[in-house]
Amino acid sequence: MSNTTKMHVLVIGGGIIGLSQAYELASQGFQVTVLEAREPGEGASGVNAGWVVPALASPVPAPGVVLQAMRWMLRSDSPLLVRPALDPDYLAFLFGMWSHGNARAFRSGFEAQVRLASTTMELLDGYASDGVDFEVHRDGVLLAFLTREKFDHQRHDLDVPARAGCAPEVLDGDEVRAVEPAVTDAVVGGVRFPGEWHVDPRSLVAGLRSRCEALGVRVVTGSPVSGFERTGERVVAAIAGGEHVAADAFVLAAGAWTRPLAHKLGAAVPVHPGKGYAIDLEPAPIGLRSMLLLAEAKVAMTPLDGRLRLAGTMELGRLDERIDRVRVAAIGRAPIPYLRGWQVPRGPLTVGAGMRPMTPDGLPVVGRLPGFVNVYVTSGHGMMGVTLAPASARALATVVAGEQAPP
Repeated sequence: MSNTTKMHVLVIGGGIIGLSQAYELASQGFQVTVLEAREPGEGASGVNAGWVVPALASPVPAPGVVLQAMRWMLRSDSPLLVRPALDPDYLAFLFGMWSHGNARAFRSGFEAQVRLASTTMELLDGYASDGVDFEVHRDGVLLAFLTREKFDHQRHDLDVPARAGCAPEVLDGDEVRAVEPAVTDAVVGGVRFPGEWHVDPRSLVAGLRSRCEALGVRVVTGSPVSGFERTGERVVAAIAGGEHVAADAFVLAAGAWTRPLAHKLGAAVPVHPGKGYAIDLEPAPIGLRSMLLLAEAKVAMTPLDGRLRLAGTMELGRLDERIDRVRVAAIGRAPIPYLRGWQVPRGPLTVGAGMRPMTPDGLPVVGRLPGFVNVYVTSGHGMMGVTLAPASARALATVVAGEQAPP
């Protein structure tokens, strides 16, 4: 792409979304700099479940979610916790989630995200072929249900992933245990998608960073952006660490921090934080054949090389990465009714918390920032960051190339 070889794009955010974006832009011939406030992978990218699951790429706002959240508000250990606050933007965000929590919006959003994610495996294979080194497993995912009601509810929307080529296997009782012998007799049913993958998210971040740097990308860490220089509708530089970093185009890819970052430009991006937790158990206390979703508990179990990761909960509220031990303990207890002989983890645990970037409709925000000719946004991927990152990065790189290429 010779006409963009010398064009400089500044990507703000060094998580999976930002590094995927940097990789795509560098691969298309752009000069790229990444600014990361901390170290790549220290935010949500480092503590997510690592699932690559187009079949499960449904938006968080779903029928019944708001009512369930209201019933859970007094339970500090509930899978979904809404922290009360009087901030008008936060209340508008919650109202937006409520207004999108209907069957029509849910299915429309589900179909859109499944389409977006349909190329993810192909793109990840391309990453690996191009020298991005990361841990990947292709063992599928199993959803386990303790209640017939939840099982039947899940089956209602299986046509969406099925039409996209993610063929589901619906399992009753002992059929689930034949697929995963560790499952207890209390599990009444399951749904398996044999074609889904999972990765070690930290290895993906490290692999992307290494390959980006080999392509000439400059990754600057410990550089939070404090402001911007602009001329009318064009941004000319970001101010980070007291330095002015000039560029031709800018991509806001700061996850849950994208909204306050956009505010520095006087712009609004509908992204709010949803805190999740991950517990790493090493060595793994149980051998699982594949990823396992504990459906009612909303806990994801990810078998990785030498360890087992438990990830879960959604805590809507502030940008606050402090660890709530009550919620961590709830994750540790969650597998008891699902898995034979599960023991609650004891002693010091490797625990992390990350802020997922959530949107009112549950769909990512990818495109040019309104009011600017050279600023773009890629955020709001919610709990589907790994699943959606490659495709959204490819899509936005195409937009940037089309709009920023000189005549």
